[in-house]
Amino acid sequence: MHLNNQGESMTIQISGHNIEITQVLHDFITKKFSRLEKHSARITSLHIILNVEKLVQFAEANIHIPGAEINAKAESDDMYKTIDALVDKVIKQLDKHKGKHEDKRR
Repeated sequence: MHLNNQGESMTIQISGHNIEITQVLHDFITKKFSRLEKHSARITSLHIILNVEKLVQFAEANIHIPGAEINAKAESDDMYKTIDALVDKVIKQLDKHKGKHEDKRR
């Protein structure tokens, strides 16, 4: 659990299929996804799902912000690379969503 800029809690839930969520992996995910707070202080929940199928590592993020749900997926041959790619995709979507709301305010 993290605190965002407005003092509200952002919960991070991590689950896995065919993979053990070690403390090192959990800490890596928490650190990487803490970057999201710079892009949106309004995230209320974040669910990360990791999956391994043969040689492919999958990661999916489901993010709830007031008025919207953001979903992203990434895959590669290495879970850490997959998580990095997933964070980048989520940041792009948050920035795009933020831009849409700023346009509506004008």
